[in-house]
Amino acid sequence: MKEETIEKRDKNVPVNVLYSFPHKIGAGGICYSAEQQVRALSEVGANVTVITGVLHKPLPDNVKVLTTLSWGKLRISYKLFGTMRALSLHDHIVAKKVLKEKNKYDIIHVWPSAALETIRAANSIGTPTVLERPNAHTRYAYESVQNESKRLGIPLPPQNEYSLKKKKDVLEREEEEFRLSYRIVCPSEFTRKSFLDQGYAPEKLVRHFRGVDDKRYYPGKSATVKRRDFTMLFVGACAVRKGVHFALEAWLQSPAHRNGTFMIVGEFLPAYAEKLSEMLSHPSVKVLGHRSDVPELMRKSDILVLPSIEEGFGKVCTEAMCSGCVPLVSEACTDICRHMENALVHRIGDVKTLQEHITTLYEDRTLLRNLRTQGLQTVPMITWGSASKRLIQVYREVIDDYKKEVPIQDR
Repeated sequence: MKEETIEKRDKNVPVNVLYSFPHKIGAGGICYSAEQQVRALSEVGANVTVITGVLHKPLPDNVKVLTTLSWGKLRISYKLFGTMRALSLHDHIVAKKVLKEKNKYDIIHVWPSAALETIRAANSIGTPTVLERPNAHTRYAYESVQNESKRLGIPLPPQNEYSLKKKKDVLEREEEEFRLSYRIVCPSEFTRKSFLDQGYAPEKLVRHFRGVDDKRYYPGKSATVKRRDFTMLFVGACAVRKGVHFALEAWLQSPAHRNGTFMIVGEFLPAYAEKLSEMLSHPSVKVLGHRSDVPELMRKSDILVLPSIEEGFGKVCTEAMCSGCVPLVSEACTDICRHMENALVHRIGDVKTLQEHITTLYEDRTLLRNLRTQGLQTVPMITWGSASKRLIQVYREVIDDYKKEVPIQDR
């Protein structure tokens, strides 16, 4: 029987993974992370079947790919069809495949808002699920961003992912997914803690991390040359969640702004830009908008700032390390950033400490070089190859735990 085959599976036998990703795998943001995750898994020998909404970029030949929201050049528009409806359709199609191909997969990897029906199907046939959580717990994420937006007097537009409207549409569904999934994989300790604070059992939460593309992000000559100028960089969505206002306050309170440059890469929410307009107009601040040369900008910068109030991982932190750029981050960002080892870390919203960190590295170039060196030495441990090995380990641990907890007759 298939159950017996799985029960006796040797550790050297590849793990059969069904990877359900409802968005445009290979595009930007989490779509890029999912693509890199799948590529790395295939390279370390996992048998991966990907079911994605849209295949934005080709995956390796040894990865089987099915799409749920596109057929050749024909695609369902997430915007016109409605994002939640599109995610629900993806979830429904994947769930049907799970039921049809019972016992084909050792584990099913799903993403939020498009996994409820799939998880229920997997539970009904006795296959463990791991739910990727790209951010902190949804309730914490909504409440923290909304509270800070209210403090600043910035209304969130209805279509914003952290608006009350979105909260009503998504929160209950995601919390049910959290409850029913066998394990939740958290890319940072901050993410894990946000679930513990909501009452989740520690054994339900599993740690892994996102990798970094060290072929795209690498140090330039400036990483080893002492310079007189000083450049701070921010990369990301210019929104309340990312704490750009904290970065601007800290920068303008630091002497670094007198002859240094603060470059901001990303698109601003209009209301947020208006609120920050006075600080953004300072001569030392350069708002660059969307850029395609982020790796080069990181190589030219001394420090990267990411004072987020809510974050899942913060991949720009590790990308900065690879580029020879020192991260100055809030405690919401990845715990790969270790204070006074390869980064400087401050409490969320602590502008005074962030200002002190900027000033310290502006004035102490020896410390800046030491942190940069330690960051570059971290790189081999945080590549996508290393991340995939950890994820395979997670899969095997989850499968073993599931076998111990769930009787064969219930699988």
